[in-house]
Amino acid sequence: MLNIIIFGAPGSGKGTQSENLIKKYNLAHISTGDVLRAEMKNGTELGKLAEGYISKGQLVPDDVVIEMLANVLDTKTDVSGVVFDGFPRTIAQSEALEKILEKRGEKISVVVNLEVEEPELIDRLIKRGQQSGRSDDNLETIKSRLDVYKSQTSPLKEHYEKSGKLATIKGLGTIDEIFTLISEAVDKVK
Repeated sequence: MLNIIIFGAPGSGKGTQSENLIKKYNLAHISTGDVLRAEMKNGTELGKLAEGYISKGQLVPDDVVIEMLANVLDTKTDVSGVVFDGFPRTIAQSEALEKILEKRGEKISVVVNLEVEEPELIDRLIKRGQQSGRSDDNLETIKSRLDVYKSQTSPLKEHYEKSGKLATIKGLGTIDEIFTLISEAVDKVK
């Protein structure tokens, strides 16, 4: 199976490029953000717990996200692979994901790292908030989310560089230009 992690700061284009990967390679999509938002909308206990963290721009605790991911992954049995969008966000989550996949006879194929400068990220997220009405796309929360990303998630870059699985892609240009670069990286490991 083709298992792709796509990561980058909030607003880097992970969701958009995940959709392109899904279409081109016939993959399932696991977006922790989408799953958490659905849980919050449905008012589940997990959703209420997650909402408390997300509204402050903090990450949901690893144990909650990992348990949720394992459950979702088990429902994706008839696919060519999976795009992990927004997960892992920490080294601990990365190690947990590797164990989850290993138990299923799988491994990470490639890690796509979308890099975008902070002023562009803020601009994109403010616009997204205006268009979608997402409450977490306001300036204060955006800055907090970017700080959390820098301190907790960006160390994944070095982790995946050491494993030889990292493909860093500049997330500026047209969606198609960026996707061409991503496809080249994925095709090398197919």
